[in-house]
Amino acid sequence: MKEYSQSLISGCVVEEEVSLSLQELCHASHAHVGQVQVWVIEGILEPSGQVPQDWVFTGQSLRRARLALRLTRDLEVNAAGVALALDLMDEISALRAKLQHIELQQIQFNK
Repeated sequence: MKEYSQSLISGCVVEEEVSLSLQELCHASHAHVGQVQVWVIEGILEPSGQVPQDWVFTGQSLRRARLALRLTRDLEVNAAGVALALDLMDEISALRAKLQHIELQQIQFNK
């Protein structure tokens, strides 16, 4: 008789238009307030608002905060390294989107 195991996966869909306070971002990303403040200083996150109490983050910031936390914890990358890695990941994503757009244009042109 075979044994089967099940894994429960849970998650939350966050829209890009969502607005998160500093505390909400920390709760959703599992990052400490001090880490988020360092990430803002390094340019990893760009909230609106002048002081931490007024900061408002987007859904994109939540995605970046989660990636930053994984890089920090799993790979022990410092804040400057996280900023560089995320910038490079963004650039790769933009280049892939451009390439996909060009490929679609070529397909349409060849029809």
